[in-house]
Amino acid sequence: MSRSGLFITFEGIDGAGKSSHVEGLAAALRAQGRQVTVSREPGGTPLAERLRTLLLGETMDALTESLLVFAARRDHLRCVIEPALARGDVVLCDRFTDSSFAYQGAGHGVDFGVLAKLERMVQTDLVPGVRAMREPDLTLWFDIAPELAADRLAGASVPDRFEAQPLEFFRRVAQGYAQRAAAAPQRFARLDAAQDRDRVWQQLSSVLVRRGWLASMAAAQEGLE
Repeated sequence: MSRSGLFITFEGIDGAGKSSHVEGLAAALRAQGRQVTVSREPGGTPLAERLRTLLLGETMDALTESLLVFAARRDHLRCVIEPALARGDVVLCDRFTDSSFAYQGAGHGVDFGVLAKLERMVQTDLVPGVRAMREPDLTLWFDIAPELAADRLAGASVPDRFEAQPLEFFRRVAQGYAQRAAAAPQRFARLDAAQDRDRVWQQLSSVLVRRGWLASMAAAQEGLE
């Protein structure tokens, strides 16, 4: 298996169950000798985590929200993601820029052109002499009907500002993800997140096996044990 760095992101609406698979994939990759960096957005650095607290708890308009998300992302890229990729790590990130287009764009109505400008500004010039915009090598999209996701979230003790949004908001967010996936089919892998956890893991594993990033389905399962 190649030891070049890989950048894999996990995306989906709240309640899709994506976060429960991040550590599982990390374990499977580590079992095969890969160095893995696990992180999340917004967050991943001390500064970005402070911005996350503001984003989840404070009332603000959609553009302010977008600017804070991208500010946190810039710090996260410079301090965590780029150094890890330079070392040859596999970086697993719970949410990235697709969430901004889905939540702030489709969900809250921020113009996609504005978000695209922020994306280019924040995700380029991260490494001296390299102008290419940093994007994930693979995005695992946990696709689920908003109604089912809402049922899963119903037991949450104290929902944050995003989890507390109405069902119609999550319908818009889900459509935003569908639009992003349609625009970048080579990067997105859609997983049917309505299935039980084991079946979702089988879908996820098969994507990694087909790309040569996991040795086999059996090896993937061993990494979880």
